[in-house]
Order: sequence, then structure tokens, then C-alpha cells
Amino acid sequence: MIDHFGINCADYEASTTFYDTVLQVLGYGRVMDFGAAIGYGAEGHPAFWITRWDAGGEQREMHLAFQATDAAAVRAFHEAATGLGAQVLHEPRLWPEYHEGYYAVFVRDPDGNNVEAVCHHGDS
Repeated sequence: MIDHFGINCADYEASTTFYDTVLQVLGYGRVMDFGAAIGYGAEGHPAFWITRWDAGGEQREMHLAFQATDAAAVRAFHEAATGLGAQVLHEPRLWPEYHEGYYAVFVRDPDGNNVEAVCHHGDS
């Protein structure tokens, strides 16, 4: 059900030190690092992300990605969300910058969180 999730960090440097340390003792480490975003996990799968948050304020959106069985399910998620009036952050498409075959859509839920549906094997 859950593919990965992420939080926004007001003190990114302190958060990187914290998560590098506490996740290492559980057997997890940095799997991807984009500078302003780090994915932690094991065996090449980043299941937990931290991201730099410079926008200020108390409320910080959370990111949650649900596993979809295929690209058709990603598109069905998009249709269902937009049918309910969800704001579309990114239309369904391939995201090769994440990895080959990464097909996803991103929308806002009613509380403003960034919610994604993703499959990892293309858009067919």
C-alpha cells in the first residue's frame, strides 16, 4: 500500500544528522541524495524522505506515495482525485530523473498534503 513518504524539515542540517544516525542503528541508510532531499531505506528503495523546507510557518505539508499496480491505476487515481476537486501538482507521466519506469501523479489532499500514486514499471 505505502510506497514511500516524506517530511519537510525546517532545520535540514540537524535533520540529516538525526536521521543519518538513528536510521543507521536500525539498518537503514541514504539510498538517494538530491542535495535538498534525501531518501533513506535499504536495498536501493528509498522508503522515507526528508526535504529542506525554507518556506517558514508552522504548517509543513507531508508527502505520501501509494503503490499502484500499473500506469492505468495511476491514471485512475488521477481521475478519482480530480473528480473530487483535488489540485493537480503534476499530471501522470514518467519521471526518469527518479529511475527508469517511474510513472506517477501528484495531487493535494483536502488538508494540503502532497499525495502521489506510483508504479515502478512504466506507462504501458
